Amino acid sequence: MDSIFKALADPTRRLLLDRLREHNGQTLRELCEHLDMARQSATQHLDILVRANLVTVVRRGRERLHYLNPAPIHEIEQRWISGFDKPRLQVISAIKNRAEEYAMSDSPVSVPTYVYVTYIHASAQQVWRALTDADLTTQYWGHANVSDWQPGSAWEHRRVDGSGHVDVVGKVLEAEPPTRLVITFDDAPDIASAREPSVVTFVVEPHHDIVRLTVTHENLPNQEMLNGISHGWPAVLANLKSLLETGTVLPQAPWDMSRAHA
Repeated sequence: MDSIFKALADPTRRLLLDRLREHNGQTLRELCEHLDMARQSATQHLDILVRANLVTVVRRGRERLHYLNPAPIHEIEQRWISGFDKPRLQVISAIKNRAEEYAMSDSPVSVPTYVYVTYIHASAQQVWRALTDADLTTQYWGHANVSDWQPGSAWEHRRVDGSGHVDVVGKVLEAEPPTRLVITFDDAPDIASAREPSVVTFVVEPHHDIVRLTVTHENLPNQEMLNGISHGWPAVLANLKSLLETGTVLPQAPWDMSRAHA
């Protein structure tokens, strides 16, 4: 974690992270508009944040979009906060967030794309199987993700409590085993809605004996859903990582997809 603390030690890099927290998915030009520095200097700071896995770069055509990656912060929270004084800190945080909501109630809210990156000691084939095998998703997600995973096919996020209830439905848009899976994500299948479903993209990139898994969740309808998945994806992917690396999941409740819906 030395690279993480080194990256966070610099106030300019913390400011860059704050800018991305306020508006994720910015280009270098957009970030530089808020900083009194040359593009070359900003690029050097961003490179340090990328190496620390605090920022993820996603290419869209000729553009390089920068996203805040919460995975390292989540790992720090799990190591030093979760087992100690988390309940009290959650209460303090809730009070602070409520005060900020009142202060910003008249401000327009921009809901960005959510990006999460994690590194897993496994093969690309093992990660792909963990994403698409119903029995494995049951272990680390608490739900069975069911489909034949062919482009155009439907997929369902089914409860395994015997009820057979489906919390999320969608369609497979792209499937390129074992490196790329794109699905639509409708977390309110029982509610009639005119909005388009959100889209989740899994990109699996092998590097020697590890895999870089990037999850991108786009077309989010509102801030409430962003808040829900911001808690959910880190929990799901931490469980997936633990299952593949150790054979067991973490001692925490799996994320219920239905919580993402507001």
